[in-house]
Amino acid sequence: MNRFFRNLRGTFIFSLLTLNTVVWVTPLLLLALIKLLVPVAGFRRALTRVLMAIAENWISVNRVVLAGSGSFDWILPANITLKRDGWYLVLSNHQTWVDIVVLQSVFNRRIPLLKFFIKQELVWFPLLGLGWWALDMPFMKRYSPSYLARHPEKKGKDLEATRRACEKFRHTPTSVINFVEGTRFSEAKRDSRGSPYRHLLKPRAGGVAIALSSMGELFDAVLDVTIIYPDGPPEFWAMCCGDRVRAEIDVVSIPLESRLIEGDYEGDRGYRRDVHRWLSDVWEAKDERMEARLAERQ
Repeated sequence: MNRFFRNLRGTFIFSLLTLNTVVWVTPLLLLALIKLLVPVAGFRRALTRVLMAIAENWISVNRVVLAGSGSFDWILPANITLKRDGWYLVLSNHQTWVDIVVLQSVFNRRIPLLKFFIKQELVWFPLLGLGWWALDMPFMKRYSPSYLARHPEKKGKDLEATRRACEKFRHTPTSVINFVEGTRFSEAKRDSRGSPYRHLLKPRAGGVAIALSSMGELFDAVLDVTIIYPDGPPEFWAMCCGDRVRAEIDVVSIPLESRLIEGDYEGDRGYRRDVHRWLSDVWEAKDERMEARLAERQ
């Protein structure tokens, strides 16, 4: 009987989230279609701000639904100063689909709408895929090493897509977020990939470097975001069913050095080496913070 009511609760919360998505994605798609048909730069920039405001309302209602279900609780440090009209590059670790819900809830209306790099296949995800498209989320097509071996002409295409997306973000305050590990963390992945970190996978520098070289002079800072789940990474369905999700968010604002924004990642070996070293240092410090936080909970 308890399991029945638990699943009933999950179905109810998920239905509310779905209804909220339908309510906001409908005008989002209509306005995105108008934006597509009217090739006037100033008009498109104004409409982009309206689309972002709609998305912020969508996120706000989702947050109310989850908070009302009693299943969502997060802590954000009070000593961080953020701007709604700035440009940020957000780097985060990645453990579960719930990370996206957490990050949207934490940063909504504190900084510009988060723009995720999304796998191309997810454009077909019901409702959300169309919503992401309408919001100019960059869709990335990742190629496996075996595929690139058979089709060498595709090498570098994912970085070209990143560069094109970043150019679109230059005209409106934007927060570009990158899960630089490339996939969700697990101990099995950590061990199979030879990661030197305890709680993280090796970071991938390509997308970060393209964002830095394309928009670096616009970024107010890099936000190094660490998500820690004291009770372990949660599942989305379990959260809908009422399982308590505790998330601790650590944010470190990193000022940008000129050496990181003035270079060619593909053609300059020295620049590529500098970006890799910088990102490795950021990841090492992140891993230490996670270890210290988790040790406190034991």
